[in-house]
Amino acid sequence: MYQKSQFGKVIVIPLAAALIIAIFLETFQYNSITILVLAIFLLVLLLFYKLTVIVNNEHIKLIFGIGLIRKKFSLKDINSCQVVRNKWWYGFGIRLFPGGWLFNVSGLDAVEILMKNGKKYRIGTEEPKVLQRTIQTSLS
Repeated sequence: MYQKSQFGKVIVIPLAAALIIAIFLETFQYNSITILVLAIFLLVLLLFYKLTVIVNNEHIKLIFGIGLIRKKFSLKDINSCQVVRNKWWYGFGIRLFPGGWLFNVSGLDAVEILMKNGKKYRIGTEEPKVLQRTIQTSLS
C-alpha cells in the first residue's frame, strides 16, 4: 500500500497572500464583495491545499484538501502508467490537458495512467518513480 500527501504550495501561497490582502482591506472598509472574495479564497484553499494519493490492491484514490473532492481509479481498468513531466501552462487543480485530465496541486512531475478505454489521467506527485513502481507492482 502507498499513501502520500503533497502540499499545494503553488495554490496555497498566492491564495493565502490574496486572502491576507483582502482581510487587510476589509479592516478599513466594509464591502460585501470583499467578504465574497474572502469566502471563495477560503473555500478554494480548503478544497485544494493538498493532494493525497493512495494506492492499494484494488484502486488508486485521489483526495483533494479536506476530502470533499475525490477520484478513484480501479486497477483492473488501467492498461499502463509512465512518469511524465507536465508543461507549466497545464496548471494546477483538476484540469483538462491535451490528451486527458490532470490532478495536481504543485510541481510539474506526474504519473500518467492510460486506461483500457483509451483515456489518460495525470496524477501530480513529488515522487513520480515511486508512485509509478507502486502502480506497476499493483497491476501485476
